[in-house]
Amino acid sequence: MNKIFNPKRNTWSSLVKRPLYNLDSVKNVVDEIFNNVKLYGDKSLIDYTNKFDKVNLNNLIVSDKKINNSENEIDKDLKESINIAFNNIYKFHKNQTFNSKKIETTQGVFCWQEKRAIENVGLYIPGGTAPLFSSVLMLAIPAMIANCKNVVLCSPPNDNGELHPAILYCAKLCKVSKVFCVGGAQSIAAMSIGTESIPKVNKIFGPGNQYVTCAKLKSINFNTAIDMPAGPSELLVLADQNANPKYIASDLLSQAEHGPDSQVIFVSLYKPLINDVEKFVNDQIQNLDRKDFINKSISSSKLIFFDDKTEAVEFINQYAPEHYIINVENESFFIDNIVSAGSVFIGNYTPESAGDYASGTNHTLPTNGNAKQYSGINLDSFLKTITFQKISKDGLLNISKTVETMAQAEGLQAHKNAVSIRVKDLN
Repeated sequence: MNKIFNPKRNTWSSLVKRPLYNLDSVKNVVDEIFNNVKLYGDKSLIDYTNKFDKVNLNNLIVSDKKINNSENEIDKDLKESINIAFNNIYKFHKNQTFNSKKIETTQGVFCWQEKRAIENVGLYIPGGTAPLFSSVLMLAIPAMIANCKNVVLCSPPNDNGELHPAILYCAKLCKVSKVFCVGGAQSIAAMSIGTESIPKVNKIFGPGNQYVTCAKLKSINFNTAIDMPAGPSELLVLADQNANPKYIASDLLSQAEHGPDSQVIFVSLYKPLINDVEKFVNDQIQNLDRKDFINKSISSSKLIFFDDKTEAVEFINQYAPEHYIINVENESFFIDNIVSAGSVFIGNYTPESAGDYASGTNHTLPTNGNAKQYSGINLDSFLKTITFQKISKDGLLNISKTVETMAQAEGLQAHKNAVSIRVKDLN
């Protein structure tokens, strides 16, 4: 682990750099996948599943029978945990419902806005080293609350050519319209273009590897929006002498196990805590399963000490962490001054993994410094905002001179005339 003490401001730009995530190396592969999906549709998806996942599929769609039976294939404790998480996530996102308010900007001029669901959305759920069924809840619950008309879910098959029953049970709970057993960049291409089985969608959501990320960026060329650019997962923990170093170490490791390119940073306001945390990290690694991932991630992690809290928070804002744990006595200072973070966890008893699964907040968050300009997934992610206005006769007369003068100044005579012709009739 790399230790840095009171880094100079001119070194911050190098300290906030993420592990290299170069999409150029996969672009040609993704371009070829899109071309083949466009030309050959479902056949290309079956061929790519055979090539990349080593699975021969006869049918891409998961049957309603299999989805309905999924709850019988997971144990009671897992089912109960999923149900609790569902309820918490539902409550939090339902509370984001927008209430429209009509206002009168000028006498007789009424303006308001209303939300409408994005009709067709696609959810990508990674499989790979772990079936991320929790991501189904995080994406499909707000889609359900938004009343999206069609919700399509794609996920790569396991070695048996099937999806994990927990993924299917979550899809059932969230009333997902169709579930398809296909993953990778080819599934993103299918949802962007449309095939015989998989419909084209208006917006794609979900995390994935560099091939999926590259494919999502390419999908924009097919008039398909995406939730956000994605990169490897990351966590920054801030702590002082009141924090428990054992807890800090466990949080850093919980994020490091996502993959070898995950990044974890510890910012300390108390110098002795640096060594304490490092010791507990090394101790706890010994009892964890995904040691290869963790060791690679931890080897590039940073332990940074600041003796000035203002500099610390300025550095954290420059880093713009996906996940940010605040574990200090004066937590209000850091809460009030954070401007760039995906999701914030406060106090000794708020581990980042609680937000990953069941506290209620969404775990699909901006990475790679994108928290400076992107929000995490929320109800609004699945909605469009449409503005409305209605003007009475008196309202038009009240605003007519303003519009005519501005249109004339911009040299747009027809704009001016659209008002003038009405005013003439009214007078």
